Amino acid sequence: MAVENNTHVSEFLLLGLSQEPEVQPLIYVIFLSMYLTTVLGNLLIILAASSDPRLHTPMYFFLCNLSLVDICLTSTIVPRMLQNILLQTKAISYEGCITQIYFFVLFICLDDFLLTVMAYDRFVAICHPLHYTVIMNPRLCGLLVLGCWVLGLLNSSMEISVTLRLYTQPLAAENDTHMSEFLLLGLSQEPEVQPLIYVIFLSMYLTTVMGNLLIILAASSDPRLHTPMYFFLCNLSLVDISFTSTTIPKMLQNIQTQRKAISYEGCITQIFFYVLFISLDDFLLTVMAYDRFVAICHPLHYTVIMNPRLCGLLLLGCWVLGLLNSSMEISVFLHLSFCPEVEIPHFFCELNQLIKLACSDTFLNNLVMYCAVFLVGMGPLLGIIYSYSKIISSIRGMASAQGRYKAFSTCASHLAVVSLFYVTSMGVYMSSTVSERAYPSAVASVLYMVVTPMLNPFIYSLRNKDIKRALKMFFVQGTAKRSIVLH
Repeated sequence: MAVENNTHVSEFLLLGLSQEPEVQPLIYVIFLSMYLTTVLGNLLIILAASSDPRLHTPMYFFLCNLSLVDICLTSTIVPRMLQNILLQTKAISYEGCITQIYFFVLFICLDDFLLTVMAYDRFVAICHPLHYTVIMNPRLCGLLVLGCWVLGLLNSSMEISVTLRLYTQPLAAENDTHMSEFLLLGLSQEPEVQPLIYVIFLSMYLTTVMGNLLIILAASSDPRLHTPMYFFLCNLSLVDISFTSTTIPKMLQNIQTQRKAISYEGCITQIFFYVLFISLDDFLLTVMAYDRFVAICHPLHYTVIMNPRLCGLLLLGCWVLGLLNSSMEISVFLHLSFCPEVEIPHFFCELNQLIKLACSDTFLNNLVMYCAVFLVGMGPLLGIIYSYSKIISSIRGMASAQGRYKAFSTCASHLAVVSLFYVTSMGVYMSSTVSERAYPSAVASVLYMVVTPMLNPFIYSLRNKDIKRALKMFFVQGTAKRSIVLH
């Protein structure tokens, strides 16, 4: 709830390194000299590397980016400090302070990530000198720098989102009640329909878990499937199991016990893992599109480019981005206030529905949510579209029809899963935007939360001879082992 005596903070006072007037000129000269040296020195590095074609290598590409970030980092703080000394003022506006925090966190993170990337570049150059130009190709270098910026922006946005809450809610209202639980209304409130819903969702959940587990077991047991494509597929199956397990078991429990309640802590946990796993689904589908792009467009260099180390890094990047996105969503959600006995017209704690039901200001939550949808949703989708545009271009350039068919068949399953995932996700978004009623959105959520993970194993196994052979071998070996034990 809003507090009546809430005052508007317009500025802060920066006390600086020293408050003694006689020391200020010396501080001004020292910091101005260091700032000019920093800017000119790093600019010279950028100009030298840009003007000499012999320095157009990954190492100097990353060095130029590091120099640019160093200029920006010092420019975030020092000019303001010099201005305050020169004008003999200590004030900085609230907006100026927020901006300074945002860019300071961004550029310090970029510095950290770029130094890590440069260490990886040196590792490849020294440990794999013959494959250096293939591994550290311009596309990978660009992706690494882009990854640094995305991670930096997400971290900076998360820090700012919680800082802004210090301004919007500086005091706690005396009559603010602690929210202990929410009520999940589910898909239907009619008692006679509950057994049918229970049976349907239990069947779909068990099918999802068993289907995806079989994909993991088949790919793990067959050495011929120990390739990047099936490595990412196994991780996608694991994420799909975790995704459905975040919401469906609680829904089934509520139907069975005839209770609708979920604790506040349980709701927060559900939101966190729901956002995490749906983000991971999105990122993994993008990585799998990149894997298919390399396999079809660069078949001779496939094993060198998609080496185990890069596959591990791509998977780690998916988890890091997913955790950052989920943490950012939760950090702003935790500051929302709710009225007693909040009823959620859904079968799980859906973030958008909860934001609509909040009693406090939700502007920041909506801003963060829509930014996350754009970055986490549209960013990977553009990457997938770009990969498939290159794949289609490469397939069209193949001479034989058999070669074109074989190349397209390797990515047909992935393309079907991507289409299913994005069509159902967009269906949820459109249903919540067009209709004010929550029921259409809840029904649409079933498609991408339950139906899509359930269908993924079937899509990947029905037309995939490798998966079929691996599953057959897995069951044959299992039957043989049981026969030996019985005898």
